[in-house]
Amino acid sequence: VVYLGFALSPNALTIGVLWAGYGVYYALTEGAAKAFIADLVPSEKRGTAYGLYNAVVGLLALPASVLAGLLWQSLGAGVPFVFGAALALIAAILFGIRFARKESVVLSG
Repeated sequence: VVYLGFALSPNALTIGVLWAGYGVYYALTEGAAKAFIADLVPSEKRGTAYGLYNAVVGLLALPASVLAGLLWQSLGAGVPFVFGAALALIAAILFGIRFARKESVVLSG
């Protein structure tokens, strides 16, 4: 929603409010992501899992930034945010499907 808000924001005040909201979101989810990783792997492999997670995030930041820059230059300033919002929606749907299936197996099994 914040990404879409950035794409459609009419003024600097709206962007400032969205930016603050994004900062709160990031602060609240960063720890949850790390806790989720801890739940997915055995305790003796957590260090490796955290390292792999941060390596993937860091390595994918460059191509993501290049793609955002290309979209911005060729199609306009709002397009990278719309693209990001669409990808976030797809990820949320896939995440929900994945864990709905896991819950149904746990409940039925």
